[in-house]
Amino acid sequence: MFSNLPPVTKALLIANALVFLLQQALGDAAFAPFMLWPIGSGGDPTMPGVGFGPWQLLTYGFLHGNWSHILFNMLALFMFGAPLEYTWGQKRYLSYYMVCMVGAGLCQLAVGAWLMANGSGGYPTIGASGAIFGLLLAYGMLFPNQRVMLLIPPIPMKARTLVIVYGLFELFVGFTGLQPGVAHFAHLGGMLFGWMMIRYWRGQPPFGRRGPPRPRIVR
Repeated sequence: MFSNLPPVTKALLIANALVFLLQQALGDAAFAPFMLWPIGSGGDPTMPGVGFGPWQLLTYGFLHGNWSHILFNMLALFMFGAPLEYTWGQKRYLSYYMVCMVGAGLCQLAVGAWLMANGSGGYPTIGASGAIFGLLLAYGMLFPNQRVMLLIPPIPMKARTLVIVYGLFELFVGFTGLQPGVAHFAHLGGMLFGWMMIRYWRGQPPFGRRGPPRPRIVR
């Protein structure tokens, strides 16, 4: 099954798994410079000299907090990534994945700046979830009627319904704070940037024409 995966999805799975194993071997402190730190946070007092760096908008997406974090992300990458890569091709698929990852990071930086302005501490963000939520959105847009199965609870539903459910859930828990320690707005950012990129490729508003030009009337 793994050998039949398209090359970019396979490479992303391998890269995430190898980095996670290195995290387990070396400890999170060794990877602190590659986590996404809020701008101006100054890093963690236990990790002097660590703070925001622009490269972190890419590297944070290959780090994970624990086994459940990486397993859920890689399962979603396996489920949704392969069909998208077969549909788009390697270059477009990889560019989409990276744009969603960076876009999610930018949204998280904005949220982190707002939290710090309101007295909250600066904590790093890690995980491929922003890019994964972008893949989920793309799958729902390209295969809206394809039935998928939720893990918890195990309920089958159409892909577009799954996207709506997850989007609303992330929005709800993000604003209510019912699930702290999770970068909900990064997840939504991945979906937002993915939506914009697909509309850009399709030439749809706000990037393309809103419709055919109206005929000119000479009076």
